[in-house]
Amino acid sequence: MTDTDPSTEPLPATWYEATRVARPQHPRLGFDLDVDVCVIGAGLAGLTVAREIAMRGWSVAVLEGGRIAEAASGRNTGFVLPGFAESVDGLVERIGLDHTKRLWALSEQGVDYVRRTIDDNNLPGVDPVPGWLRVHQTDEPDRVRADVERLRWIGADVEMWPTEKVRAELSSARYFSAVHWRNAFHIHPLNYALGLARLAADAGCRIFEETPALSIDPAGVRKRIVTPNGRLRAAHVVFAGNVQLGNLMPSLAQTLLPVNTFVMVTEPLGNRLKEFVRYRGAISDTARADNHYRIVDGDRLMVSGRVRVWQADAGRFASALAADVTRKFPGLGRVEAAQVWSGTLGRTIHRMPQIGAMAEGVWVASGFAGHGLNTTAMAGELIARGIVDGDDTWRLFAPYELVWAGGRTGAAVAQGLYWWRSGAAALAGSLSRYRERRRLAKAERDAAVAAAGPVIPPERLPADQIAAAPVAAAAPAADMPSGAPSGGQPERRKNRGKRRGVKKDGSEGSAPPDAAPSPESTTH
Repeated sequence: MTDTDPSTEPLPATWYEATRVARPQHPRLGFDLDVDVCVIGAGLAGLTVAREIAMRGWSVAVLEGGRIAEAASGRNTGFVLPGFAESVDGLVERIGLDHTKRLWALSEQGVDYVRRTIDDNNLPGVDPVPGWLRVHQTDEPDRVRADVERLRWIGADVEMWPTEKVRAELSSARYFSAVHWRNAFHIHPLNYALGLARLAADAGCRIFEETPALSIDPAGVRKRIVTPNGRLRAAHVVFAGNVQLGNLMPSLAQTLLPVNTFVMVTEPLGNRLKEFVRYRGAISDTARADNHYRIVDGDRLMVSGRVRVWQADAGRFASALAADVTRKFPGLGRVEAAQVWSGTLGRTIHRMPQIGAMAEGVWVASGFAGHGLNTTAMAGELIARGIVDGDDTWRLFAPYELVWAGGRTGAAVAQGLYWWRSGAAALAGSLSRYRERRRLAKAERDAAVAAAGPVIPPERLPADQIAAAPVAAAAPAADMPSGAPSGGQPERRKNRGKRRGVKKDGSEGSAPPDAAPSPESTTH
């Protein structure tokens, strides 16, 4: 394991870069500047904050060390989902049902913000496709039904799909029932980020690319930020970054566990893809490997998975990701990778985003843990309202404070847990498929018995049917076992029976010697 700074690693080309809209060149900061708000980081959270503040009439500048959305914001699978990385059960256990409902409503507002921004501004190349199917690889319909009811309690728009309906859309014996999220959708995240940057600039925001913040003095009314070729002063500073903030804000970066995920786009699969994957929305399964996929370009699959907590060459995971596809859909045949890349996300210990004020005039929007397309939009609105309008809704996230992520030890533990949970999920799926095979085999046997008709005991058959029934012929004497008398009864048992019939005084029993044996003593 190595602790290489993710921001210094060369990033491989992505399908998003190959299919993006025009990327405008924003200048470097080469002079001193005073603004109301400085946002550090031009990912989805930073761009949303900047746009919302500029729309409220305040001056705002964005400092980006690289290019717009070049990190996780422009490299993910593009799923816009309600909720958070933390489970509903985990939320309720920590903050209670009412508080969970309020946070959930905010997460839904984040989904609506993304959809509204795309629709109202006709953002090109974003291509939203509705629906998310969360498929179970274990046959537990009662559990899925309970999950759906629990999600509905907190306000989620979900429905249960039985196994038959799932397999009508996804032809895989590994899949059983699913939760269908009607309010979710998937998009081209890089094109969305580039569109968001254009909207922010149109509202008056100034964006500076290739301008890393080298240091910050957060004391005083006006915060001072130093860049390579200019200084900036602002009343408010928003840290809208990820693990890349390590050198600038160590206290924040140390609360984030860097998690690397890998994404592959297949070569064109042609018409055979339609035979196995007919659902056009976002798809995830319950393996503990961040397994998500969706159709892109009409006949390709974009697949993500294979989590690591250290830097690794994305190309090494191409064959593994392709094998994941063929395991789910063996009939699909050979699957080859056209492009594969990695992305680094920041995950907090409590799996919830860090949103709000760290100190007077110092704000944070970070730790979205791979669930960021809705939560970055939500965080951007909350912080803009907090800065400009004095709205304190962001305090709903106060229970999820900054917590040290454990450094190298925390990373090792997280990786071990991931591997253990992946193995447990694989075993559970294998057991479910085994039980299904046994259940189907039993159903076939029962059907065969039913087709043969009922078995009627001879004593209940009509006399004419008994008379007409064929009778097996007696075996010829030549077929009898050697040493047995033709009468069929061993001689030794005959003699033993005679001895039982003699009393101790020498007289015979009450039955005469020529009496017929009783039915109970007859040997068949």
